[in-house]
Order: sequence, then structure tokens, then C-alpha cells
Amino acid sequence: MSKSSRRSLTRIGAQSAGLALAVPQVVGHRVTRMIAAGSTPDARDLREFNLMSSEKTTAFMESWMAMGAYLIRANQQTALNMVGSWWKSWFSLSGLNWPTAQQFWPRTQQLQSTALGMMVKGIEPVHKAAVANAKRLAAGRR
Repeated sequence: MSKSSRRSLTRIGAQSAGLALAVPQVVGHRVTRMIAAGSTPDARDLREFNLMSSEKTTAFMESWMAMGAYLIRANQQTALNMVGSWWKSWFSLSGLNWPTAQQFWPRTQQLQSTALGMMVKGIEPVHKAAVANAKRLAAGRR
């Protein structure tokens, strides 16, 4: 496993742990608030309830945009690598050769690294929103 893959796994683990701690706090606070508000929520409750949906939508869209941008860059890099390797084999003295299994290994590592990098980019906005909500809602309780 490459260094970037190990870093990505570490980041995904840390962000997942942060989400595992923040999300139950946010859900608990908001469900309690909904129960307390009952059928007549005040202006503060309505503002919070509207934030719930808008923050989720924003985090979801940021996540998809980040993953899409990351994949576009990764696809460009892969295409450039493929053209470069094709160019070298086309103009080599031995002519075109089929790649061996050892030549596929770096491509497999690149695909793994790309998938992990995309996951990191996708989870970042969700993690950021959830942790910020947990801090904001915890501060409002005091």
C-alpha cells in the first residue's frame, strides 16, 4: 500500500470517528428539541428545523462536487499516464508489447489510491458540517 493510501485510510478513519461522535449528539439534541416544541415550534425552533434540511443538502452537494472534481483530475492523470506509456511502447525498438502482470501492479495501486482519495474528499464536507453542528448545539445548551 502506498503512502498516500495509508494517509487516506488514516484520514477516513479519523473523520469516521469524528462523525460517530458528532452525529448522535446532533440527532439527540434535535429530536429533543422537536419533542419539546411539539405542534407549536417557536421562531428559534423553526430556524433550527430549516437548518437541518439546508445543511444536509449543502453538505451532500459539496461532497458530490468534491468527489467529481477529484475524479476528473484522477481521470486526466490516468489518461496522461496511459498516453505516455503507449507512446513509449509504440516507439520502442522492440515494437508493441503486451503488458505483464508486474506492469499492472502500479495501475492497481493508482486505482486504489484514487478510490481512497475520492472517499476522503466525499466525507470531508459531511464531517465538517456534523462536527460544527455538534459544537454549535452543545454551546447553545449552556
